Amino acid sequence: MSRSTGPGGQHVNTTNSRVQVTFDIANSTSLGPRQRARLLEKLGPKVQAVASDERSQLRNKEVALDRLRAKLAAALHIEKPRRPTRATKASKERRLDAKRRTSQIKARRQGRLDD
Repeated sequence: MSRSTGPGGQHVNTTNSRVQVTFDIANSTSLGPRQRARLLEKLGPKVQAVASDERSQLRNKEVALDRLRAKLAAALHIEKPRRPTRATKASKERRLDAKRRTSQIKARRQGRLDD
């Protein structure tokens, strides 16, 4: 806990409402070996979240814990690998038609009409 900055006027000057939450990834017993390895790779041995948005220390604690959960969830999320796909015949035709239309519009601007 430490001094908070931000909203609250004079009241905030006399309260310690800032909250800093730390999670020790390296020594956590709640993580499996794969989860621990992934978090260590992405975030390092410790991860922190800080909140000083609210006047209430309790509310700041909730906000900080939510931020910590979000960081951990984002680091544990595994992106699905993209499978390369080919453009369909119809999509190629649409693209070429659009190019032809654009070309005709620009030709009209130049005074050239090649129909």
